[in-house]
Amino acid sequence: MAGGKESARQKMINIMYLVLLAMLALNVSETILNAFKNINDSLETSRSNVDASVNQLIAAFENTKLKEEPVRAKPIYEKAQQVQKIAGDLNSYIQTLKDKFVKAGGNYSPENGDLVERGNVDIAPGIMINQKEGAKLKAQINETREKLLAVLDPKDRASVTFSLEAKDPEKRVNGVRKSWEENNFGEGTPLTAAMTILTKIQSDVKNAESDVIKKLFGKMDQAVVNLDQFAAVAVAPTSYIIQGQPYTAEVFLTAYDSKSNPSISVNGSNLAVKDGRGMYQTVAGEGMHSWRGTIRVKQTDGTFKTYTTPEQKFQVARPSAVVSPTKMNVLYIGVANPVAVSAPGIPKENLKVSMSGGSLSGSAGNYVANVSSPGAAKITVSAEINGKTQTIGTTDFRVKRIPDPVAKFAGKTGGKMPSVVIKSQDKLFAILENFDFDANFRVTRFNLIVQKPRADAAQYQTNGNTLSSEMRSAMAGVSPGSTVVFYNIMAVGPDGTQRELNSIALTAN
Repeated sequence: MAGGKESARQKMINIMYLVLLAMLALNVSETILNAFKNINDSLETSRSNVDASVNQLIAAFENTKLKEEPVRAKPIYEKAQQVQKIAGDLNSYIQTLKDKFVKAGGNYSPENGDLVERGNVDIAPGIMINQKEGAKLKAQINETREKLLAVLDPKDRASVTFSLEAKDPEKRVNGVRKSWEENNFGEGTPLTAAMTILTKIQSDVKNAESDVIKKLFGKMDQAVVNLDQFAAVAVAPTSYIIQGQPYTAEVFLTAYDSKSNPSISVNGSNLAVKDGRGMYQTVAGEGMHSWRGTIRVKQTDGTFKTYTTPEQKFQVARPSAVVSPTKMNVLYIGVANPVAVSAPGIPKENLKVSMSGGSLSGSAGNYVANVSSPGAAKITVSAEINGKTQTIGTTDFRVKRIPDPVAKFAGKTGGKMPSVVIKSQDKLFAILENFDFDANFRVTRFNLIVQKPRADAAQYQTNGNTLSSEMRSAMAGVSPGSTVVFYNIMAVGPDGTQRELNSIALTAN
């Protein structure tokens, strides 16, 4: 392809090369396709959870407010049903688009649970751009957004924010401003990616529905709060902390009057109360601790009603860390040694991990240790607690060389072997048996003795792991009763050291 007159064959090769490059450019890796599948599954799960939460919220409203205060609750309940209808219409339309994707994409594969044609980059643009479904979806998204906001009072609309919106991107690409539908479903979009985008929009719809319904139902509690059947709640972020860290918990009612703060105490000590919530904080010594909160609410007749939380317990432990080699408790020279690091009560990303006697790479609890000389190594774990960095654990490791591999010819280390098998093989291999790491050894040289019946022994030497031409000639004459011995076998592993391996003595039969 450098110049000059090319043969017809060379022209054909050049054309095939260009076609191959084009195919590679269009190919979407399985890793990316799997990532979209995982995101889609996560979004579906999240949408299902929000849907269940909305249904529970509606059911609770029906069983309490709608029965207890039907005059006030019914208008709010009807608006909530209207919101469900608005959101449901858009969700149903998106589902029809998904069904088109599934049909055009050859349905779902039983092997990976994804569409058969998930990597196809023509189906989504064909349906969403060429058939104008993307423009229709964009219009319905924005129309649904406006309808949902219209259900709320003007003053409540400003406080509601949700991502259900289809806007054309403001930035231009190469001087061209793409539309919303081209940006999401345009040329080059894999089918599984387009399916994930639709699922994301369905999730946005469900979240918007949930936000609006919660805002509507909140109206009931703003005007009148009935505490007669409500229980006190105590919520603590964690029940396991490191000594020196503060223990924090919230004590509050599930429904309360923000204009009349209740009296809240823990173990007899009053707490500061704001917006109906009291914050309990204490620094405790090592061991098990318990507490109970009491909430007193003034009733309309001037009397007080008392609510008591269940007993809460938390444990304070000394600083500790867990360092777990994922293969074994020895670090080996020449290979990457995976090491998992964690500390109870401390996020992995907040840990600081260092090593003596080697080097570490990695983050967020997953590291790789590399060592270069036999002896010992130490991994130290520290974290910032109350503004101070302190060591919370150290672990010692032994550092060893990788064990010697075993030399094999035709899969054996010695013994009897058919002469036809001996003559058909031409290489020696260094096999590392019963070792958990991926470590390869390479045979660099060896000697060979061939002793045929009633003949003098012939000796040979070569470099590498392959028989020389002289060796192959000698091996070709091996017959039953002949002896073949490989010795002075040398190999090099990933640590760079020379290893002398076992000899191999074979008797032909």
